[in-house]
Amino acid sequence: MSFEEFKELLKSLNIELTFNQYNMLEKYKDFLIEYNKHTNLTTIKEAKDIYLKHFYDSLTITKVIDLTKETTLLDIGTGAGFPGMVLKIFYPNLKVTLLDSNNKKTTFLKELSKILEIDDIEIINDRAEELTKDRINTYDVVTARAVSNMRVLTEVSMPLVKKNGYLIALKGGNTEELAEAARTINKLNLTIEKEENFKLPIEESNRTIIKLKKNNLSDLTKLRNYSQIVKKSL
Repeated sequence: MSFEEFKELLKSLNIELTFNQYNMLEKYKDFLIEYNKHTNLTTIKEAKDIYLKHFYDSLTITKVIDLTKETTLLDIGTGAGFPGMVLKIFYPNLKVTLLDSNNKKTTFLKELSKILEIDDIEIINDRAEELTKDRINTYDVVTARAVSNMRVLTEVSMPLVKKNGYLIALKGGNTEELAEAARTINKLNLTIEKEENFKLPIEESNRTIIKLKKNNLSDLTKLRNYSQIVKKSL
């Protein structure tokens, strides 16, 4: 993907790329490629693919939510910062927390945030279940890109979402995941606000974005541990 193609695709998402945002993405891309030579962060290593499969793909979340109206966002299993770091670049109004259990990836993100001169971003090396103990019912939006199956992801992530907030899962083309998570979604009294199915431009691979709304507060004393969640649905 060329820069011009990227810029035009962003217009289809109603995003106008600024010169500052472009500079930040260029620094992001260059640092990711260089860092990936000694630390395995991503299998996507070409500049054109980073722009399409990481930067643009992260921003497709805007198909289901207006992030200018939100305040706090947690990105679970953020990896090399997708979508969380990209969203922070385009939506500086967001107070973003990047969460990953892999220390090598959070170390990369801390160095990246210095290069991009982003101070008001939180990077945590931990698991979602542990973070829940201190931040239950906290975030307006929780995102997760290619993290676990929908059933497990929903039960693990939703306690971190505040009442009337959203869990937004960015998936590949597996449209069956939502059906498989139906029992969990029902038990947790969640609302399926949107299921957006589309193809990633140029390469035409399938994508699904699932947006769930949380209707009740979570009770810390009633949450199951991770091994229970994985073993059996609610």
